[in-house]
Amino acid sequence: MLLKPLEDIEKTGRTPHKPIIAITIGDVAGIGPEIVCKALLDRRIYAICRPVVIGDRRVIEREIVRNELNLSIESVSSPEEARFKPGTMALIDLANAEGHDLEMGKVSSLCGRAAYEYIAKSVELALSSKVSAVATAPINKLSLKAADISYTGHTEIFAALTRTDDPITMFEIPGEMRVFFLSRHVSLLKACELIKKKRVFEYIRKCSRLLKAIGCQESGPLGVAALNPHCGEGGLFGTEELDEIIPAIEEAKKLGIAVEGPIGADSIFALARKGVFSAVLSMYHDQGHIATKTLSFEGTVSVTLGMPFLRTSVDHGTAFDIAGTGTASPVSMVEAIKLAALYSRDIHPTNPNYIY
Repeated sequence: MLLKPLEDIEKTGRTPHKPIIAITIGDVAGIGPEIVCKALLDRRIYAICRPVVIGDRRVIEREIVRNELNLSIESVSSPEEARFKPGTMALIDLANAEGHDLEMGKVSSLCGRAAYEYIAKSVELALSSKVSAVATAPINKLSLKAADISYTGHTEIFAALTRTDDPITMFEIPGEMRVFFLSRHVSLLKACELIKKKRVFEYIRKCSRLLKAIGCQESGPLGVAALNPHCGEGGLFGTEELDEIIPAIEEAKKLGIAVEGPIGADSIFALARKGVFSAVLSMYHDQGHIATKTLSFEGTVSVTLGMPFLRTSVDHGTAFDIAGTGTASPVSMVEAIKLAALYSRDIHPTNPNYIY
């Protein structure tokens, strides 16, 4: 069982303090605004944090009407002005997302630009300590490109705006599993090329410290996944384990880091779910994504660590195919906000284990 279950907080309805969480609505032609509105109807969120949404009032009003939601809007220019009442959305209105080319489920430069501006505003608030963490709804990479924004996704935007060299991505299914990624949005060939002793060691070190920072290392060692089937069978089909991964693990152990591996990817995630490991370091993007999304597609939350503040996100896209139909589930958005509230209490420059 993973440590610090959210259920403990939900039962008491209390945290040491209720952090202010900025929530961006993502690409307004997708399901982001809908799931944010639906998520804020969940009163458990207000029991553990103070949410403030960054978006466009006209878009939010559209979703409230379309989905017949019992939700009102309180427009504020800064989180300090908000009353944070259940049933009322505190909204910082950037008024940037209505135009002649706004069409649900379609790639749009207007939507890409608006989504970027929501993120930039959330970073501004976080860096000025007006919010404790950020939870993001999905954006669309093609809309970003149409708006001439040269980033491939959320993580890259946050890294640039916070001047963070290499933020760490962790997926979490609350109460089930945590997974880190040695590489993100690169080709599989490039991902294999990145598996070098120095990089594996640095990720083991960083991931271990970040787990301690959010109070999760005590639940078990960090498990390192193998790249090749059966860990390469002693070099019969692949030598990355022998040449790069095992030496990195041995070096980390010499420093007293609790780490085990490499362990075949066909078993390590099952072991992690049983509580053997506090988290798994996967060797490439899809290796970890397949495991988490198969276990819980809606309940998986992406957590970005290693920046001056914590950011969480839903682990799904803009779902253009169902945008505007009112059928989008807010489950992942709710979990993202809850995790932001839970972990943001520990992400502070005075925490000796937190690195950025």
